[in-house]
Amino acid sequence: MSTLIIGNPAPNFSGINQNETPVSLDSYKGKKLVLYFYPKDDTPGCTAESCDLRDNYERFLAAGYEVLGVSPDTHTKHQKFIAKYELPFDLIADTEHTVAEAYGVWVEKSMYGRKYMGIARTTFIINEAGIIEDIIEKVNTKAHSAQILK
Repeated sequence: MSTLIIGNPAPNFSGINQNETPVSLDSYKGKKLVLYFYPKDDTPGCTAESCDLRDNYERFLAAGYEVLGVSPDTHTKHQKFIAKYELPFDLIADTEHTVAEAYGVWVEKSMYGRKYMGIARTTFIINEAGIIEDIIEKVNTKAHSAQILK
């Protein structure tokens, strides 16, 4: 899946968030970042993961982390998802999959024998210097914060 490994510089990226505001890795320079990739807004697993991060958001801030989600959904879908679940962090609308491809998480998937391209649910922990400190590929959507804040 991901060709990135712990210790690699995190690939720079740029995209737009739910408010159509540009966001890039440089926006988080000097801060620790939880960059989580998820397949789709408002689906059971993605909602559980995002709400777990929301419920522990103050713990992330206290530990010096910012949180940023990435999915192929549009900024409009992100706005609705954020409003519905009161998410306190930004979501990137990666409709062209450029951020997911840069991080190696845009992959071929299979469901019921049908193959398609999609996001492999993955989280990257990036330090203040832009170096990948951890990669979580086996995400527990209901307890993802515990995986990150171990």
